Amino acid sequence: MNRRALLRGAVVAGASMAVPALAGCGGDADALTFFFQAAPDEARVRLGIIEAFGRLHPDIKIEVQMSGPDPNQQIMTYCAGGKCPDVLMQWESYSRFAELGVLQDLNVMLDKEPAYANQLRGDGEPALYELFHYQGGQYALPEQWAGIFLYYNKTLFERAGVAPPPARWEDAWTFGEFLAAAQALTERDSSGKTTQWGFVDAWPVPRYSAAIFGMNNGGQWFTPPIDPKRTNIDGDEFIEGFQFYADLSVRHKVSPRSNDSEALPSIELFSQGKAAMVLTGHWQYTAMLSIPDLDFDITVLPVGPRGHGAKSDIGTTGLGIAASSPRKELAWEFVKFATGPVGQQAVAASGLFVPVLKSVLNSPDFAKSHSRIRNLEVLTGGPRNSNYIPVTPTWARVDDAYHRACDRVLRGAAPAGYFKGEVTDRINALLGGSV
Repeated sequence: MNRRALLRGAVVAGASMAVPALAGCGGDADALTFFFQAAPDEARVRLGIIEAFGRLHPDIKIEVQMSGPDPNQQIMTYCAGGKCPDVLMQWESYSRFAELGVLQDLNVMLDKEPAYANQLRGDGEPALYELFHYQGGQYALPEQWAGIFLYYNKTLFERAGVAPPPARWEDAWTFGEFLAAAQALTERDSSGKTTQWGFVDAWPVPRYSAAIFGMNNGGQWFTPPIDPKRTNIDGDEFIEGFQFYADLSVRHKVSPRSNDSEALPSIELFSQGKAAMVLTGHWQYTAMLSIPDLDFDITVLPVGPRGHGAKSDIGTTGLGIAASSPRKELAWEFVKFATGPVGQQAVAASGLFVPVLKSVLNSPDFAKSHSRIRNLEVLTGGPRNSNYIPVTPTWARVDDAYHRACDRVLRGAAPAGYFKGEVTDRINALLGGSV
């Protein structure tokens, strides 16, 4: 399952039922088809973008095809049956489709409109576009940034006498400062049972969270991050950062263990005031707003002693065009609209997404939709302070090997030094196609 599907969890499966008007898969043979995955609130924002596009292009009809829990498999099924949607939402897993010839190289369109291409390059965050640039082709244009950061409970910080955490990536706190805060904010009753956690992780892929900590200690995950040739999980910087994350639960006990079946979901621990900090992304922002008496703000991830500045991850979704589409020119008009200034302005005003264009990211509409956030620079600075999630067609097999090794470390069954030797060799062999 791809990263975005993991982020959405169970809510995705019910999205098409919650917004039944979006679920069309047949209909007008001349209509442009748009395949995407979204929770109900997100779907409504996307509908708004479609409606705005329709006002400018009343001659172009768009039918929506909603994804279930496994969008990649759905896309393969559609395309194998000769019914590939015209416009396809994409994730870091897109390179598999690029190699299979499912996705159109958008450089063909961009080269025909050099003024527009230059506008995107000038206003967009380069790394977000580079994420979808594979073996010379531009297979999607980014539509939102979905990196991770920390939400923190201001009331709990004040009650414990802990100073507010940093407001900008450039002023990041250290691993030591973060741990000290988490320890001060962890509370236990007389029996030793934890009644309040200092830190919880609501990103449902803790091995990726740990990798971000490894990179924030100066390590690299894969080299290069796009179409990698080797992994660097055996490097001392990565190992130490990964171990620091694992020790938060295994050694310091300021966070519940990832396999603790009796613990409440991390996001509920935070929303109920039973955790002072939670690692997650912007997709939880509107849910936070709906919780009465939750006085929260956001802060950046900590940086380790070997690190060179705190980073998030380049989590993003993009829009691509099917190579087999008979309506490529119409599809390009919609992709250009949704990922360009007008569509991005709708993204900014919604409060549901973080736009990818710098002019929109720093616009009054975006600030207004995040009026509860004092540390807004955590969001506006996120895209330029992010590390890559690896992009490779072999990721499913690579991640399976990485997952099995990480589980041992995150359970406390082995130190992160376990990554050296056989684990790294196997992953490198998978990247080289020899396994």
